[in-house]
Amino acid sequence: MKTFVLKKEDVTRNWHLIDAQGQVLGRLASRVALLLMGKYKPMFTPHVDAGDHVVVVNAKGIRVTGKKLTDKIYYHHSFYPGGLKQRTYQQVVERFPTRPLELAVKRMLPKNRHQSRRMQRFHIYSGPEHKHQAQNPTPLES
Repeated sequence: MKTFVLKKEDVTRNWHLIDAQGQVLGRLASRVALLLMGKYKPMFTPHVDAGDHVVVVNAKGIRVTGKKLTDKIYYHHSFYPGGLKQRTYQQVVERFPTRPLELAVKRMLPKNRHQSRRMQRFHIYSGPEHKHQAQNPTPLES
């Protein structure tokens, strides 16, 4: 038997639409990361980027469990002495409603050359409107 190896010329990319209203942040992020990597495809090959485009709408409606609204902290350092900044989940959502999902998905992807290309195929919108109707994305079940 010969082993099948996927080539980048054989990759077909689909478009998926996910409504994030009422979904839990981590569970949604892991599902989106799998779609971006293409791990659900039977022809998955780790060294070939075979993932799909993912459009997420209603990112403002994402929920978190427990006390993460006030206890989850996002850190950022300016690379200057004393430059460590921190914001709670609630502060980040008020200013940038799509940022928590974007960071969660990015951190769930493998840290390799494909990460930036996969993140370019991730389209996230805070409201129900998106500009990818022409691509005819298939809605996914919750």
